[in-house]
Amino acid sequence: MPIRVLIAKPGLDGHDRGAKVVARTLRDAGMEVIYTGLRQSPAQIVEAAIQEDVDIIGLSCLSGAHNSLFPKVVSLLKEKGAEDIKVFGGGVIPDSDIPKLKEAGIVHVFTPGSSLEKIVAAVRDCVQDNE
Repeated sequence: MPIRVLIAKPGLDGHDRGAKVVARTLRDAGMEVIYTGLRQSPAQIVEAAIQEDVDIIGLSCLSGAHNSLFPKVVSLLKEKGAEDIKVFGGGVIPDSDIPKLKEAGIVHVFTPGSSLEKIVAAVRDCVQDNE
């Protein structure tokens, strides 16, 4: 069964080119990808992830709101009993914020320049570790 990934753009950020590139890359690597589009709330993202029975959520944020939005998705997954769904993130995220995000439950954080091969491998490893 292929890995199911939900790619989402939380918050008010209107730039989704990177999210679409990652979504296409994961799809081309044999994963089933659901892209929720722009301006999704953490609650909408979690609801879609549960409904679509995904293995992992990829969040993209360029607006600087990653420190509040990414952990909110993780906490809502826990509230809904869906903490088995892992969360990774990407975007313009300062290196100094990455440890805090990982502490909040974000399994991987990818910044501009991360290789697409590295993202695919990390998603595969994360989901396989979860099975």
